Amino acid sequence: MPLTLFDLDNTLITNDSDFLWGEYLVEHNIVDPLEYEEKNRQFFEDYEQGHLDIDSYLRFSLKPLAHHTVEKLYAWRADYVQTVIQPLVAPGTPALLEKHRQKGDTLMIISATNLFITEPIADLLEVPHILATRPEKIDGRYTGNYLGQPTFQHGKVLALQDWLNENNMDLAGSTFYSDSHNDLPLLEQVDNPVAVNPDDRLLAISRSRGWPVMDLRQE
Repeated sequence: MPLTLFDLDNTLITNDSDFLWGEYLVEHNIVDPLEYEEKNRQFFEDYEQGHLDIDSYLRFSLKPLAHHTVEKLYAWRADYVQTVIQPLVAPGTPALLEKHRQKGDTLMIISATNLFITEPIADLLEVPHILATRPEKIDGRYTGNYLGQPTFQHGKVLALQDWLNENNMDLAGSTFYSDSHNDLPLLEQVDNPVAVNPDDRLLAISRSRGWPVMDLRQE
């Protein structure tokens, strides 16, 4: 069963779930609005421009998890996924996922956004496998730290290779759908790279290399 990989943000959904979670925290006064919103936006701009300091960003974005019980966090997250994320599932996403299910492919989301946010979104989309940056949890509480290699840029390649080794699989016949030039390291590893509503840099590269370009924002 070939592996079919999907980036999440601005690929299967039409916005960035990590950035929007920060906005949700601000809107509900879970964090200091003045301080957090500005930093959240600046990190997002750094990501779009391709020079995000992923370690600094993760320590910023995971810090609020350490200040609340998991019960509160999971309640906020459930509301966030229902009210913010569900309406942002790209119109073409359900059909694309179903096409690969019908082919018998192994479906996986691989995202730089941390697992606290992405895991329930994968459940919403009924994608059985997910690789994402893992927040640390000790004695039932999040610490604000993360474990292992962030699944960002080349980190996606490393995390996927570990998963392939553990599951005795390879990338023969593999496909990866992504919107971002940050995912070039993994797009270059698969047999079938596909640009989905790509940013300008990825669009130019896709055209020069003859990679398919598709629009999931229309059914």
